Amino acid sequence: MHAYKELSLQFEERFNVRHFPDHTKTLYDAAQYILSIRGKRIRPVCVYMANELFAPAADDAYNAAASVELFHNFSLIHDDIMDKAPLRRGMETVHEKYGHNTALLAGDVMFATAYEYLSKISATYLPRSIAIFNKTAKEVCEGQQLDMDFENMPQVSFDDYLKMITLKTSVLLAGSLQIGAVIGGAGFGNQEHLYEFGKNLGIAFQVQDDYLDAFGDAAKTGKQQGGDILANKKTFLMIHAREFATPAANAALDEFIQTNPANKVEMVLQIFRDCKADEWATELKEKYYNIAIKHLDDVAVSETRKAELRQLAVLLMEREK
Repeated sequence: MHAYKELSLQFEERFNVRHFPDHTKTLYDAAQYILSIRGKRIRPVCVYMANELFAPAADDAYNAAASVELFHNFSLIHDDIMDKAPLRRGMETVHEKYGHNTALLAGDVMFATAYEYLSKISATYLPRSIAIFNKTAKEVCEGQQLDMDFENMPQVSFDDYLKMITLKTSVLLAGSLQIGAVIGGAGFGNQEHLYEFGKNLGIAFQVQDDYLDAFGDAAKTGKQQGGDILANKKTFLMIHAREFATPAANAALDEFIQTNPANKVEMVLQIFRDCKADEWATELKEKYYNIAIKHLDDVAVSETRKAELRQLAVLLMEREK
């Protein structure tokens, strides 16, 4: 079993090429641009790691991993448009640099290119991999729609928000691991445990993401601090604050949403601190992390082979960006 950093380098060496034609440059340069803003490549590396739990990784693992990464970046382009986000990983978002219409089309061609890579998988694993990919892709879109729906609702329950972020964020990590397991020849039981490991780790990851958006260092996260607050998003932190803040604080939150004062982020963060939303988020992250680890424990391979996935889980929970 290779280490996460080694697999990341292996993937990057193959993936760090132009994936689009040289013609129609206004379109394809925009698609290539977001790939040049390199993220952590967590999801494609998870394809490799799940594959290597059961068999040596080969071209099938790369093609599945490339497909997952292209789909992920397609979703980021469209999410940034919908969220009106100015920055992605500390750089201009695609729609800010190339315009909204080109950004939409760039996302579309990335989705098509993702399927081109997926179609290269060996026939033995292709039907199952496509089924997982299609289910995951639809769920990610469902999650994004719920996220937008929530913007027009005065309040959102914890359970509804949990469902939304599971679909929008967690299932892609889970699906990446499951596809990797399929390509590695894993049985259905092991596939399901890896899926649940990824899903619950993804929830913990999103809790951490909500926390970092509010309380993280913008210089490290590469994002505008309090972006979710400025966009009036119902995050884990906001939902907790709505339930446990004083009536006066809730009234203040209503006012901030309506008037958008210059010090909105600062004032909302203070309300979060007053009702200990930051401490609660840390406990919630630990809860879902522990559920994830229990499913990893139940994967029927040696502990030695699972060590790298355990270390990845710890890395994701301790991240500052």
